[in-house]
Amino acid sequence: MAGSDADGEGRARRSSATRRRGGPGGRGGEAAASRPEPLSTAEAPADGPDALPAWMRLYFYGMHGITLDVLVSSARRFASSPDLRMLGFSSPYRCLLHSLTHFALEKVYLQQRCCPNAFVFNFLLYPSAHMALQTLAGQALLLGLRNGPGGAAVPGTLDLALQYVLALYHCHVFLKRFLRLRYRRQPEPQQPQRRPGAPPAPLGAGAPGVAGGRQLLPRGGRGVGGTPSQGLPGLLRFLFFGMHGFLDEIFFTFFFNFLGQRDGAASGHTSLWSFFMYGSCSFVVEKLYFHLHWNRGWSTWKRLPIYVIFIYVWELSWGLGLRLCGACSWDYSHYPLNFMGLITLMYLPGWIFLSVYQDLLSNALWRVQYVPTN
Repeated sequence: MAGSDADGEGRARRSSATRRRGGPGGRGGEAAASRPEPLSTAEAPADGPDALPAWMRLYFYGMHGITLDVLVSSARRFASSPDLRMLGFSSPYRCLLHSLTHFALEKVYLQQRCCPNAFVFNFLLYPSAHMALQTLAGQALLLGLRNGPGGAAVPGTLDLALQYVLALYHCHVFLKRFLRLRYRRQPEPQQPQRRPGAPPAPLGAGAPGVAGGRQLLPRGGRGVGGTPSQGLPGLLRFLFFGMHGFLDEIFFTFFFNFLGQRDGAASGHTSLWSFFMYGSCSFVVEKLYFHLHWNRGWSTWKRLPIYVIFIYVWELSWGLGLRLCGACSWDYSHYPLNFMGLITLMYLPGWIFLSVYQDLLSNALWRVQYVPTN
């Protein structure tokens, strides 16, 4: 009886302490309820359990920056001389600058709680920091590429107005949603506890299961048709793959031009249509990966022919449709092993590399989750 009384008193003291520290019925609970939810895991320590890794945020920022470059340059080019090919431009240099500047602007954005006036921060302080940093980075890039102070130019009124609009977009649309992303680390395999004197467990007992020769998705991940039931929504995955298509083409055309020109190349090019081509193609290839790898247990070399055949059929189909509209931005007629100038076996090594890289991206994206706002 004495022990039970002591336990009861201990539970009462712990419950009262809980209410004082933040329980539902205490003042701490009211303060916790009124305290806004953290904007992002970026506010948490870098080694937080669900923090989006810094390298992944830099990757996203560079890819997103290239997408904005392509959109803006394509719109300007179309306004001056309408062209249904909708060509846009950027470069690996600008990708690196976008990664670094937006990583710094993320830190600025997360300081909005320190500002007593949200309107001043959202429409004055953050846009000013965004415009100053982007202008400084752009001028530094011009100075570096043109090797002299004559390469830099003072941005005009329209350029500053465009930077202000982009700053508002970053503050009110992009960062507000991008910083809702979470990253699920792969759990460490748990070894079963062994009782004293019991024989050791057989090798591979704690490894992921294999049923009928087929690999199983990690715990909590199987959905309809073998696709993961968690991760980014389909629309966000399509947007990611479309932006990554811009990244692929900008890097490829930049290095291709750089090697083909004696004076070097300052930018690569792509088309706005590439966003839909790569977005839809990668979206389907990802479904093939989940089905062939996780359901059927096919190795990479068995999946690659399926990937490559689908990619060539997809490129040919899009090329035929765009050519009918006068909007096709590529022509491989001067390359050997081409078909109708729309596909060529010269690019086969590149498609194989991107197919393997696509599987790695799918594995990484499967662990990224979007937490919608209330």
